[in-house]
Amino acid sequence: MRTVSRLPNSLRIVTDEMNELDTVALGAWVGVGSMYEPAEINGISHLLEHMVFKGTTTRTARQIAEEIENVGGYFNACTSRETTSFYIKVLKEDLPLAVDILADILLHSTFAPDEFDREKAVVLQEINQSVDTPDDIIFDYFQETAFPNQSFGRPVLGSVETVKGVSRETLNHYLKSNYTPDRMVLAASGNVKHDVFVSLVEKAFAELAPAKGFEAPQPSYAGGDFRQKKKIEQVNLILGFPSVSYYDENYYTAHLLSTVFGGGMSSRLFQEIREKRGLVYTVYSFFSPATKGGLFGVYAGTGEEEAAEIMPAVCDEIKKMQDSLTEEELNRGKAQLKAGILMSLEHPTARCEQNAGNLLIYDRLIEKDEVLDKINAVTPEQVLDFARKTFAQKPTFAALGPVKNVMSYDELCGALNS
Repeated sequence: MRTVSRLPNSLRIVTDEMNELDTVALGAWVGVGSMYEPAEINGISHLLEHMVFKGTTTRTARQIAEEIENVGGYFNACTSRETTSFYIKVLKEDLPLAVDILADILLHSTFAPDEFDREKAVVLQEINQSVDTPDDIIFDYFQETAFPNQSFGRPVLGSVETVKGVSRETLNHYLKSNYTPDRMVLAASGNVKHDVFVSLVEKAFAELAPAKGFEAPQPSYAGGDFRQKKKIEQVNLILGFPSVSYYDENYYTAHLLSTVFGGGMSSRLFQEIREKRGLVYTVYSFFSPATKGGLFGVYAGTGEEEAAEIMPAVCDEIKKMQDSLTEEELNRGKAQLKAGILMSLEHPTARCEQNAGNLLIYDRLIEKDEVLDKINAVTPEQVLDFARKTFAQKPTFAALGPVKNVMSYDELCGALNS
């Protein structure tokens, strides 16, 4: 049973009772990420995610780790373009401890100078590691090419220069300004009673005060071409197009297009590009929605010799995807999408995240039957129409690796429009 409460300060609390379990997954989800950051402090959301674990007015960094692990618990965090989340999983009897630690790190972090300098160095290592991971960093290059010179296009991790430039005072101001009750959801799933959780949260987060935080600007898609020659074995490629937001009527249509086109081993891309032609080990399509837009794309990794063949083959499949779609294909895609949703509901952490996301995006809980009904209602004609509109737009292309054999951007545009 899912229950929502809203405190007088606008903090939202949601629980999802699964009384057959012995554990509770809980966390704080904050509606702010790299999309909200001014250019000069790009990466501060992610840096803050690291720093809150590094000591409070009552606990050292080691004590934070030990208190959770002393009871067998698990603690982690994540930053995206639009949200930052902090989540814990503990045995049901340790819920009060988990809430107390969660509030402590979000309200009482000290950002001690020695810890601040040390953790900055760790984040800089993470940035450098991402640059050395081509199938990871290619997505940053793709995003920046699609949305240049704006926050939606900048990397979540930031750059070495911007992270180095963040001061303790700037970090503390960012926390106080943006980690506000109206932007925050406290969620718990598992063996938890709603009134108990609300009482714990209300007491622990009592000092959380409203403030005026940063606003996320409306992204402006540009598209274009990015290529970087790098001495590695594979060429990493992404071809993409602007797509829809969470709120668009075609949200589930976009998901189904991605599933049918490149969402699994039975998908068109996998069958044609890998199974039939043997050009890749990895190829898939993706739909990345946001509150103010989205992207639809195809990722592939291939060898230098195969690089000349891969994009013409992908373009051929894009053109075919606009011509025909059978009921059988669409029904298989629907089954995959629905199964993924329903299977995720078996895990308390996933349910916790889903409920928090519902409240941050829609300010209400979305019932699973509503989701399934919307998926079931999509027709082949709607998917085809959406595919035609999507693929008719200006593409974004990114390539990293031995790129000399990859078709040019003009050739690519010509192949898509022929």
